[in-house]
Amino acid sequence: MKYQLLDTGNNCKLEQIGKYRLIRPALNAFWEQTLPQSEWDKAVGTFTRNASGGGSWDWKQKLPESWIAEWGGFKLNVKATNFGHLGFFAEQHSNWDWFRKIIPQIKGEVSTLNLFAYSGVGSMVMAEAGARVTHLDAARGMNEWGRENQSINDNVPDSIRWIADDVQKFIAREVRRGNKYNGIALDPPTFGRGSKGQVWKIEQNLVDLLKACRELRDDSKDFFIVLSCHSPGYSPMVLERMLLDVFGKGETSSGEMTIPESTGKMHSAGNSARLLIKK
Repeated sequence: MKYQLLDTGNNCKLEQIGKYRLIRPALNAFWEQTLPQSEWDKAVGTFTRNASGGGSWDWKQKLPESWIAEWGGFKLNVKATNFGHLGFFAEQHSNWDWFRKIIPQIKGEVSTLNLFAYSGVGSMVMAEAGARVTHLDAARGMNEWGRENQSINDNVPDSIRWIADDVQKFIAREVRRGNKYNGIALDPPTFGRGSKGQVWKIEQNLVDLLKACRELRDDSKDFFIVLSCHSPGYSPMVLERMLLDVFGKGETSSGEMTIPESTGKMHSAGNSARLLIKK
């Protein structure tokens, strides 16, 4: 069964994730819900955030540790984590479609880098589109989750290199090694810690990270970078201008990342910008 965003409102979202209906926070859903309360009452689990940024699930029935849902052209191994995530960000689907369009247009072997890559859906898209992918996330558990997702999708070739490491340190090593890429995707958190306690703060580190990514560009052929963000203040225009400021040229596009609702409305869940430099 597929994933579907059924409704949003009252700072929450109602989602059908395969067999199970769940309610999770949607802190920008300031409007009233569209569907009747009877539809919301069918949810078997509700995640509520607490003041410290964590939260907890309230279950009406016991769910399996994991189950399968479909989204973005893939089967996904879904898990209700103790921080409210499920293992994929549905709003990234438009960027995935863009990868499918751009990667086959790049001549020869295509090498891509997916940073802060989470559980691997973006990496699977790039591999399916023909790229050799380096998937990087600081959490080993996320990489294992990504491998699980790859294993249940026969359409994804075995062309993903799964690496658990600090993003900034890994890129610095790649620059020293002289390794180059034809495409980079990054979805940086507002704040985070690397596998060895390294601190990441987006307002302090993002520009330097983009400059390091510039050093990884293979300028012998087309190059793309996709920057997505869920942090306050980083609007589509801000992200687009940052890419142009660092890379200096290219075709850009930007906008809100949205998820269609069953109500016919759209829910905004972050922003992204894309830059394509044609050879």
